[in-house]
Amino acid sequence: MISLATIDQYLVTCSRPSWQQWSNIKLAHRLSLAVIIFCILLGIPYMIYFNIIEQPTSYKIICTSTNAAFFQYHIYVYIICLAGVVPVTITVLFGCLAYRNVQQLAHRTVPLIRRELDKQLTTMVLVQVVHNFFATIPYTIVTAINYSSILPNDSVIIAQLQFTNVITIYLYYLNYTSPFYIYLGVSERFRHQLIYVLFEIHLKRWRRRQVNVDIGGGACRPSEA
Repeated sequence: MISLATIDQYLVTCSRPSWQQWSNIKLAHRLSLAVIIFCILLGIPYMIYFNIIEQPTSYKIICTSTNAAFFQYHIYVYIICLAGVVPVTITVLFGCLAYRNVQQLAHRTVPLIRRELDKQLTTMVLVQVVHNFFATIPYTIVTAINYSSILPNDSVIIAQLQFTNVITIYLYYLNYTSPFYIYLGVSERFRHQLIYVLFEIHLKRWRRRQVNVDIGGGACRPSEA
């Protein structure tokens, strides 16, 4: 989804009106649905070819593919390409283009509020692009090294690579937990909106409910007596 967000931000900040028209909520809904369907179809083979097995040497229970061809697809097509190189390339490319467009906003006849919103959204997306780059590339590189044919048959090096692989996996999964904190730290408007929703809406609503409960409970006590 970050790839689509980066492309959308490039289209929004583009100087060509014909390209800006491609950034609309209707197309966003369709693309989001298409991505969801694609991910579901991509995950169906994993339900077939991935199984829980016990390693013969360490007796550890792991979930892996018992089909050699599908395992090669999982490593080189899914992890390295679809989850690594392709999204990073798209986000970096369109992120740089969006940044260039934002730099040129001052020379266009764009309303001030619209200009500031575009800058803020672009900043949010670019920070996430940078974070995703440093969170994804190490895992992709280590995975490629782990399953390459040039890996030396040295138990110490293999153990070091396995440890590095675990660290990069944790780093990779930060991609799914970081957006909220990135937006919270980068966007002042996002922080104000969060405070407004939490305290001005939900907290006051909760307090009103508590007051109503207390009043209702107090009204029932005399009748119970």
